[in-house]
Amino acid sequence: MSAEPVIRATITLRKALAGRSFPAPADFVYQPLDYAWASHEAYLRRYAAAGPRKVLFLGMNPGPFGMAQTGVPFGEIAAVRDWMGLEMPVGRPEKEHPGKKVTGFACHRSEVSGRRLWGLFQERFGKAEAFFADHLVHNYCPLLFLENTKQGRNVIPEELPNEVMAPVNKECDKLLRVIVETLGVSTVVGVGGYAETRAREALDGLLVKYAKVPHPSPANPVANRGWSAAATKALVEQGVWS
Repeated sequence: MSAEPVIRATITLRKALAGRSFPAPADFVYQPLDYAWASHEAYLRRYAAAGPRKVLFLGMNPGPFGMAQTGVPFGEIAAVRDWMGLEMPVGRPEKEHPGKKVTGFACHRSEVSGRRLWGLFQERFGKAEAFFADHLVHNYCPLLFLENTKQGRNVIPEELPNEVMAPVNKECDKLLRVIVETLGVSTVVGVGGYAETRAREALDGLLVKYAKVPHPSPANPVANRGWSAAATKALVEQGVWS
């Protein structure tokens, strides 16, 4: 099986979202599918190419020190470079927040959500190839939104007006459906409630099961009390893992 249908659909989404403007608090908008396309394409070619994927873990949108730096969903530097074996040149967004600059694989900040998520998979499956034999990870929306504050607060899609996000979601839905249909995904696991909700709407009519794990963000109190154990328990209880 080739990754080409997924790559073509991802390029279509990238083009559809190009040049869109967003209201405050989305004062800075990063599109890693543009400036970090080489990494994202390499991720798809290596890990979305062979055989069916039983499980798709679906995140919300990029984090400032994860996918925004590496182009890979939940892209904690060490996980992408050392575990997945991917390290590509990364460009820069046209407009950057001074506190959230993109330095690619030279970034020294850790993406906690990505460290927790990929850490769980590494702990359970050992090698990346063993995890990706049956699983894939995807971010529903490829855009990172930052507020024009001193710290560059991360703005989640839910904070933006529905009339602004509805056309964005429509385009993101198309890519998600292509991934699920092309790779024969049977279960979609929402990493947090937002992703699960978007998946149910986007994939309406498809024979897909749904599950959910707590979001691994440090902003989620549940995640700070042993996220790996909580996520594993949830996946076993929902029949995703045995």
